[in-house]
Amino acid sequence: MLDPLILLSLTGVGLLAGFVDAVAGGGGLIGIPALLFVGLPPVAALATNKVQGACGTAMAVVTYWHRGFVDIRALALSALFTLCGSVIGALVVKRLDVSILTTLVPIALIAIALYFLVAPNLSDTDKHARLPFARFVPLLGFCLGFYDGIFGPGTGSFMTIGFVTLFGLGLTRATGHTKLLNLTSNIAALLVFIPSGDVLWPAAIAMAIGQLAGGYIGARTGIRYGARLIRPLVVVVSIALALKLLFFP
Repeated sequence: MLDPLILLSLTGVGLLAGFVDAVAGGGGLIGIPALLFVGLPPVAALATNKVQGACGTAMAVVTYWHRGFVDIRALALSALFTLCGSVIGALVVKRLDVSILTTLVPIALIAIALYFLVAPNLSDTDKHARLPFARFVPLLGFCLGFYDGIFGPGTGSFMTIGFVTLFGLGLTRATGHTKLLNLTSNIAALLVFIPSGDVLWPAAIAMAIGQLAGGYIGARTGIRYGARLIRPLVVVVSIALALKLLFFP
């Protein structure tokens, strides 16, 4: 049983993680180390983090949707494909050698960071789509859901860059759409973690309280400041994820 002061601290961690995740993704960089620090085994930390992260992501989705930055009906099929991809990834992960991803993914994340850092046309204005939205977003969701099921780090960054570069979404709308697909891939993971009893519920509930507040504040902040805030945070989060994977796999 965790000490009440530890649970209170985890609530604060959840708030910070929810804020960062709602704006740029990567809240797990904050939540998982905190859970490991207070003594949870790795699998329990991952499972507990998924529960509290899903709560913050759900709040962010509602906030982006309420402000008109997410079209849930247009993304319904894509969300289903993301869910299926994530479940399949979780089921086949034990049969795949994913060690190469620890090298390839950091390179991809650094490339994303450089793109967001130097691309002159990243803004909140929608642009011409390179691919038809209705036909190819479900494919994007399935592929990145599958990746999230077998590995995970950087999924939000990959989704955001896909919505911006392939489908012409402005950065704030891309972030809102990413949150919805992220939520469905988190739900897929919970379908595995919760029945197996890996979630430490007192910690999950404490962090979820913070996540709900952080997800709301982060989404509102992202909507208010748009690309001016999202762009540098995506750069920071992508580089932080890359460094974590390279030096602390």
